[in-house]
Amino acid sequence: MFYAPDDRDRTLLPHNPLKAIVAPRPIGWISSLSPAGVANLAPYSFFNLVSESPDIVMFSSTGVKDTVRNILDTGEFVCNLASRELLAQVNLTSAALPREESEFDLAGLETAPSRLVKPPRVAAAPCALECALVEVRELAGRSGAPTGHWLVFGEIVGIHIDEAFVEGGVLRIEKLNSLARCGYFDYAAVEEIHTLPRPGGQSFTSA
Repeated sequence: MFYAPDDRDRTLLPHNPLKAIVAPRPIGWISSLSPAGVANLAPYSFFNLVSESPDIVMFSSTGVKDTVRNILDTGEFVCNLASRELLAQVNLTSAALPREESEFDLAGLETAPSRLVKPPRVAAAPCALECALVEVRELAGRSGAPTGHWLVFGEIVGIHIDEAFVEGGVLRIEKLNSLARCGYFDYAAVEEIHTLPRPGGQSFTSA
């Protein structure tokens, strides 16, 4: 089977399989704070760590939603680690709410204070990354035309880790049950890992 993205046979493939092909994807569960002090929380499946030294994360938003507006206004946000135990709450926080309402309240989630930025973090999240805004820009396609998709880059300035998941100085990824987005309405959790050192015997890319 082959098709060009703009010429998909919707009889054979009524639902776009692209997000199932590029999967699983980590979820950026982004908390931000409006200038009025309302805590916003929303999941983004176009999210990842894109560099180290400096440590920079990126997420993409379709349209300038409340999260992007808040970050543009305040220059700060937090990436909360979404775990399998929090799947129902992650899904609830994807709802479109008026800007004066908080997804924390909708999902019944407690907030926890951040150290270096003002937006709160999800108290139940096993890890959280405090971030300072680096850049926001609209993505353009190959024609150069704007797409309506906005890329947000943030430098990590603080990291929270639940010590219960640290053993022998290593964060046990398989115990975090990190949640990932797959295609359609599907999710996956990391439950099993396989360790394979790189050639030359180096186990970790950075110390």
